[in-house]
Amino acid sequence: MACEICDGTGWKPFDENGIRRVVRCDCWREQLGATVLASSRIPPLYKRCDLENFRDYNDTLVRAVSAARSFSDRFPVVERGLLFIGKPGLGKTHLAVATLKRVIQKTNARGLFYTTPELLALIRSTFNDATKSAEADVIRPVMEAQLLVLDDLGAERPTDWVEETLNLIVNTRYNYRRTTIFTSNYPLELPPGLPFDGKDWSRFELKERVGFRLFSRLQEMCDFFTLDGVDYRELGPDSTAEALVSLMKKGSQAHGEQTQPRKGKPMAKARIKGGSLDLGWSGGKAGSHG
Repeated sequence: MACEICDGTGWKPFDENGIRRVVRCDCWREQLGATVLASSRIPPLYKRCDLENFRDYNDTLVRAVSAARSFSDRFPVVERGLLFIGKPGLGKTHLAVATLKRVIQKTNARGLFYTTPELLALIRSTFNDATKSAEADVIRPVMEAQLLVLDDLGAERPTDWVEETLNLIVNTRYNYRRTTIFTSNYPLELPPGLPFDGKDWSRFELKERVGFRLFSRLQEMCDFFTLDGVDYRELGPDSTAEALVSLMKKGSQAHGEQTQPRKGKPMAKARIKGGSLDLGWSGGKAGSHG
């Protein structure tokens, strides 16, 4: 059905000092926003995530929601991105997606969502044995997006190739002042005296997973928010804030689980070569991560 105001033309007429003029109709802006949002790669699971339905049942979550709302209200006039840190099931991805959606809906900015393992697997999948490189066009949209969400930072097994590829993407975005939102399960610092057994994921610091060079860049690029709470998945998707508070008092069983990092050989470093991304990599399984 055609818009009653512009009759489907996308231009809304108005009079200014007796002169007939036109401006873009609201329906055109809404359609553009819907198109940009559809191309943002937000997974179907998170389509309904917004800041209004996020359950902020403790102070750390309240602060994170407030920061996300302030960020999206000010975008694109922002100097720093956001980094949400915390154990699984606290809603970090929900917050990141909700912020991305809000920015797109308010500004029609070109935004993209990727998990770190998914993005690296995509880059690996374009590897060409003949040229020993991957097409730069694959990562160009990631580098040039006005707002990028890079979810689950540190999930990929840390190798030279992973570190150099992420540094290439993040440094490019930093140099061109393009804002990025990150999430990670890995803490900034471990409690003093905590024994390290090489098994529990929570006993690795973020800087150890991403490398000290990338971590230093993150400190320049983002405001950090460490979230606390319980794994909402223990109670199901429709759990209330009251139920989560009650679980928080008892303790989350999921947060006591341990995982064994996978072992593997380090890969070669990545670099730009001509019109492609030279990975110096001869193959292997894409998307392996711990």
